[in-house]
Amino acid sequence: MIRSSLLALSLISLPASAFAAQDCASLKKVAVPDATILSATEVPSQPFAAPISTPGLMLPPLCVVKGILHPTTDSKIRFEVWLPQTGWNGKIVDVGNGGFAGSIGYQQMGANVLAGYATGDSDAGHQADSEDASWAFGHPEKIKDFAWRAVHLTAGVSKIMVKAYYGKPQEKAYFDSCSDGGREALMEAQRFPQDYDGILAGAPANNWTHMLTNGLAMAQAMGDDPTAFFSSMKLPAIHAASLAACDAQDGVKDGILTDPEHCRFDPAVLTCKGAEDTSCLTPKQVQTLHALYGGSKDAKGQTIFPGYVPGDEGAGWKSWILGTAPTTGSGGAYVTNYFRYMVYNDPKWNPLAANTEDALRRGMESAAKEVDATNADLSAFAAHGGKLILYHGWNDPGISPWNTVNYFNDVKKTMGEAKAAQTVRLFMAPGVEHCLGGPGPSLFGQLGFPAANGKGTGAMDLLQVWVEKGTAPEIILATTPKDPRVPQIVRPLCAYPKRAVYNGKGDPNQPDSFTCKAN
Repeated sequence: MIRSSLLALSLISLPASAFAAQDCASLKKVAVPDATILSATEVPSQPFAAPISTPGLMLPPLCVVKGILHPTTDSKIRFEVWLPQTGWNGKIVDVGNGGFAGSIGYQQMGANVLAGYATGDSDAGHQADSEDASWAFGHPEKIKDFAWRAVHLTAGVSKIMVKAYYGKPQEKAYFDSCSDGGREALMEAQRFPQDYDGILAGAPANNWTHMLTNGLAMAQAMGDDPTAFFSSMKLPAIHAASLAACDAQDGVKDGILTDPEHCRFDPAVLTCKGAEDTSCLTPKQVQTLHALYGGSKDAKGQTIFPGYVPGDEGAGWKSWILGTAPTTGSGGAYVTNYFRYMVYNDPKWNPLAANTEDALRRGMESAAKEVDATNADLSAFAAHGGKLILYHGWNDPGISPWNTVNYFNDVKKTMGEAKAAQTVRLFMAPGVEHCLGGPGPSLFGQLGFPAANGKGTGAMDLLQVWVEKGTAPEIILATTPKDPRVPQIVRPLCAYPKRAVYNGKGDPNQPDSFTCKAN
């Protein structure tokens, strides 16, 4: 569900390519199953137009291949593959989508070619805003394209074009994405384990049906009774109270909640003792906040999907959860679009009139078999030699971080801890929101962002070390963006279930002041 990313990139010097590139225009004639190659064009070096970038940053000269995949008569998957004309490092890093997809991730593709990779992406079979799924109405094949087919087929196209252009196949293929792209990443590991050698999956929306059923339950908790809804104007009070309860548990009061698993914040402390104002909550609003933290349960008392984590109840909560009035947040938009156009096939479906139990049942009977990526058996991916790094911000207001913890634990239970440890690592990021951003250090070499400690030290770099040299990552350094107005924070992200604990002395903004310890 990531909607936009700010790519803060440093200029990277590219190694001399050991591969002689073929004529770019000739790629238009390369045979690709179920595809039409629209163009294969040499594009000269040009400025990289990212929202945050180093002045003068230039993309390398590229061979850009554009085409359409049409595996069914109702499929129209637009894709692009970017091939550096010089300086190719011999590898592929493909890109995923956010939300309901609908566009190609040009910024991340630009970051990839700057680092010397060939890269590919698609719009997942439609062109639309990421919160809009109306394209799925009456189009089951387009749902499959979005759910799993587009990424799998684009992986194949990337490899075909690399071999045709450079005269030899890639040495390794990787995938790097977040949110719905994290779901796509897990879909690849589960359904198509030989597509990629290494996968970096952030904040995965893999348990799509349960996640949006929970969103439905939360929408009803706030919308069925308008007096249970609380305005975003109350978020500063909630944020202050949650930090007061749990911020100091890691030894540092810094506005970053490092140990949410041991946080015991009771929203009842905010109950109004007199007239209601923005500093307190009514009893019904307290109940709503309890529900947001606790997640939803079915009629048998089983958890449908876990809740959110205290410690960063701010702008992200307003945008994703609360909106400006009941059911107006981004979460409500995803709920409505999923159930209207993928589950019930009814444009008049109303979340406030819906039955949560029926929605979950219908979702599991229909769209879930295409869009959900919850299979915890990664044995085939492991047999391929594949490596998976999962990461999730502890303060994600879009997708509960507990969902990724639960999936990681399911993989260990299904495969056995020893085998799982050879295939998957999880890194939880304190104070980080959805994919990036938040009060905590959120840049660690994911999504094309720079590594905290320079080239070769970020999450994608360490994934490649694991795949190519067999050394699994135990620590990834994360940093906040450089800003002359505030101190830069660099902290270690520890392989879960370990967490970073302050040593009791030293600069808390420096990573050597922390030690990874088990909970």
